[in-house]
Amino acid sequence: MSFSMGFYMAVQWFPGHMTKAKKDFEKNLKHNDMVIEVVDARLPKSSENPMLNQIIKNRGKPHLKLLNKSDIADESITKSWIKEFNQLKDTLSLAVSAKNKKDRISIKEACFSLVPHRGTSIKPVRAIIIGIPNVGKSSLINLITQRKIAKTGDVPAVTQMQQRIIVDEEFILTDTPGLMWPKIEDETQGNYLAASNIIGIKAYDDTEAALYLLDYLKVHYKNLLIKRYQISAEECEQPSEVLIELIAIKKHLVVKGGQSDLKKTSVMILQDYRHQKIGLVSLEKPEKD
Repeated sequence: MSFSMGFYMAVQWFPGHMTKAKKDFEKNLKHNDMVIEVVDARLPKSSENPMLNQIIKNRGKPHLKLLNKSDIADESITKSWIKEFNQLKDTLSLAVSAKNKKDRISIKEACFSLVPHRGTSIKPVRAIIIGIPNVGKSSLINLITQRKIAKTGDVPAVTQMQQRIIVDEEFILTDTPGLMWPKIEDETQGNYLAASNIIGIKAYDDTEAALYLLDYLKVHYKNLLIKRYQISAEECEQPSEVLIELIAIKKHLVVKGGQSDLKKTSVMILQDYRHQKIGLVSLEKPEKD
């Protein structure tokens, strides 16, 4: 069976509301003391917005980088990312989970440490919070404020406009819409974002994303893959186009005539990764590792 491996993401990421949101971010940045950036701990580089990061760097603002969803990432790799990010100028990074109530205190303490001249009722810390769609920014805002202020959901771009949130008398947040950059150039990066449910379902092909995921898992999480799908080590060495058909047969996902149902199998593999049925997996490592 042949597969089309051409990149499927012919998506215009920069509609009018995103252009406006970028301008609003630049304008609001000068009225804030620091930036809180939320990324997905499973792929911290691919889930950061390089365009916004350049703006932050140019302004020289203190930068708190939150590796969210760390509870579903590979802990040892997350530690390596924290070490790497903490070497950047004016940057502090934390591994967090919106599900962990204790992380609320850690986040606030990190903010106060980055802007020690603020953090009182007279001079509260003013932080603008950013993140690309579906990295869990809204869930973290609800954790920090201890109220359901930001809308959350499993689809990208829930936050539509900037809003100012008074957390308490010492801390003020400005929320921003999830912003993608104009174009995803790298096929691997795009498919990892797709596999991690960070970009909209209409922007990618399930089978292509599943094949890229299998390519990575075979190299970095071979034993987890063998255990989950009851395949042999030899079968795991097969090209991913062959392996996905083997998994389809083992899971009885076939169509009329006994052919593998690649669509259903691909969706199953993506869902297994997203819901940790394969295990705790990270799709990116720091280059030094």
